Amino acid sequence: MTPATPRPGFRSEPVAVVRPAGRSDAAAVHRLSVPFVREGALRDRPASRYARDAADFLVAETARGHLAGCVALRRRPDARGRAAAVLYNFCVAAGSQGCGIGSALLRAVLAEAAAQGVSRVFTATAGSGLLFLRHGFVMGGEEEAPPEWRARLDPARGSRVLLRALT
Repeated sequence: MTPATPRPGFRSEPVAVVRPAGRSDAAAVHRLSVPFVREGALRDRPASRYARDAADFLVAETARGHLAGCVALRRRPDARGRAAAVLYNFCVAAGSQGCGIGSALLRAVLAEAAAQGVSRVFTATAGSGLLFLRHGFVMGGEEEAPPEWRARLDPARGSRVLLRALT
């Protein structure tokens, strides 16, 4: 478990702990994701899919027991068949943004990827991608990305692929 601490100069929210999600978290992860789906930042997934894929997720839980953020990681071979993974469904609740929760989730999911023997992590964003860039991701890598995942990216959303090599 990884604690999230507020960044200096930002409002203070309850410190969150990053932990693996369980099937019992599926409904809360779905609710957390809905505003981001409405904005077009995340793909729409039925609540049952979150339950089915619960093992992919890490969640940030506040001291009060509320989910403040989530991220999922799925191993997929890259275009050359090497051990890679895709980071998806990354979101932090509006009231918890700017408190270090996104960074804590990203550090934890990258550590999980490394523990799984993944050499590269891919993600796609329709936003600025600044958090990813601060954590060592670089823009590009579409041609190296896992083909199945790349084929499902919706060009209409304007998503850009980001890549992070792990040591």
